[in-house]
Formats: sequence, structure tokens, C-alpha cells
Amino acid sequence: MRMRPTLSWTPTEDVLPGTTDLGPVADALGAGGVLVLSGAGISTESGIPDYRGEGGSLSRHTPMTYQDFTTSARARRRYWARGHLGWRTFRRAHPNAGHRAVAAFGRHGLLSGVITQNVDGLHQAAGSEGVVELHGGLDRVVCLSCGTYSPRSELARRLEEANADFRPVPAGLNPDGDTDLTDEQVGDFSVLPCTRCGGVLKPDVVFFGESVPPQRVEHCRDLVRDAASLLVLGSSLTVMSGLRFVRQAAKEGKQVLIVNRDPTRGDPHAAARVSLPLGKSLTTVADRLGIPVDLETASER
Repeated sequence: MRMRPTLSWTPTEDVLPGTTDLGPVADALGAGGVLVLSGAGISTESGIPDYRGEGGSLSRHTPMTYQDFTTSARARRRYWARGHLGWRTFRRAHPNAGHRAVAAFGRHGLLSGVITQNVDGLHQAAGSEGVVELHGGLDRVVCLSCGTYSPRSELARRLEEANADFRPVPAGLNPDGDTDLTDEQVGDFSVLPCTRCGGVLKPDVVFFGESVPPQRVEHCRDLVRDAASLLVLGSSLTVMSGLRFVRQAAKEGKQVLIVNRDPTRGDPHAAARVSLPLGKSLTTVADRLGIPVDLETASER
């Protein structure tokens, strides 16, 4: 089943005024049982841009859709050429203060779980355990024919060997690991098949227009049911894949708190939206709760 991509939204209700009061967030975390739902905004301080914030990639870039990828060899060449360059940057990114604060909250037993809409693996690199990758992860590749999974690093090595002279300079990086290249820069980039069956390889991520696997959705719904409250970090909640959990939490009478500089599609369901930078906000809350946040150690990925 495929969903029509939702790239933007226009508020139809009164926008929830942003606040700088971190008290409700600290109170919720202090009480424990908080389920975190994170979006691209938590990774911007690691050098990975978001989609819709100030300077977001959607202002210059249309993400790859599932339909285009599966039906067009040209689209696949364009994606893998651009994604090959993007992966080099993604694998060098390190967790920032926001990721590390979330990991610290988890270590101190304040979280019931972490769901991320991101595909960068930075929550895990920061030390968070049991992270549900709602949209998958860029560090894995799956064959659309035989279903075999393999490490992205293995494909990156093969692509490097097959495209030894491919050295264009991209105009920018996008949250899905794609980069900005012209068709001329893509050129005749060699796309490689599955080593087992010769089928089409796809990153293990949910493209725009593709549905999140039903069992993953149900697992996330269970996490919402078991949580005391829901804390949204750095997401506009434009797409339904994340918004549905906010709606579920609100319907079940659970407090929803959002830390995001700009208004979100989930604001009507939230008790408060904190309009502050994420790294500073979460480390400030950790300090109020007496929880140390390790800002130095970088995990190898």
C-alpha cells in the first residue's frame, strides 16, 4: 500500500503560541514514562539539514518517491549517484547534545521508549537503546527481489570501485541521505545489483509515497499506549506517519509536549510547544533534573 506524499501543510486552526518555558518538559521527564518521538530537527546540530525548517531542503529539493525509484532506472541512477555522496557525509556525522541528552534520560530510566523518524542512526550512536526507526535506516540495503539485507558500507565499497572517477561536488545534503547533483554530474554512474540474485537494491528506508510496515506501526502504537506522556523533538509532524501517534496519545488522554522552533501540525493536540533550540533545551532540562550528559564521547559508526 502506498501513501500520497505530503510535503507541506497549511495550518487550519489557531497556531499554538511557542513558549520558552521548559518547566512542563522537565516535569514530564521527572515523572518518567516519557515516549520520545524525534524528527529531522534534532539532527540539524549534527550538520544534517531538516526538510521544512529555515533553509530546509524542501525549498530546493523534491525527495525520491517509491514510485519513481521502483519504475525508473534513470531515477535509480540519479538516487544512487547522489546517495553515494550523501552516505559519505552521513557516516561522518556525530550525535549532538540533543541526542546525548535523550540517551542520558534513557539511562536514568525516565523514558519508556524512543521512536525516530530519522534515518541517520544518531540516537543509537549516542547510546540510546531499543530505538524504533520508523522510516528505517540508511546503514542497511535491501534487495527488492529476494529480500536480502546487507550493510550499506559493503555497497558503498562496491560503488566506489565501480565508479572510481566519480568525484562531483554536491550543492547540498538532504535529511534522507540524498545530495543535490545535476543530471550532468550524475552522468553514467554505475548502479549495482544484488550480489545474490541480481535484483534492484534499495536503502532500507521508507521513501515518500511508501507505507511504514504495518507491524512497525503497531509496535509504535503499543509504545504510545504504554507511555505516560509523549515528547516530540524536532518534527513538524507534517506527514501522517508521525502525526498519528500524537493524535493517539491525545485521544488516550496523555500529555503531548513538543520542542520545535516552528509551529507543527500536531500543535492542536499539545499542551505546550517549546520554541527553543533542541540541544540547549534538552541539556538545560537534564541539568535541572541533575542528570549528567556526556557531550564528549563520539561513537564509531
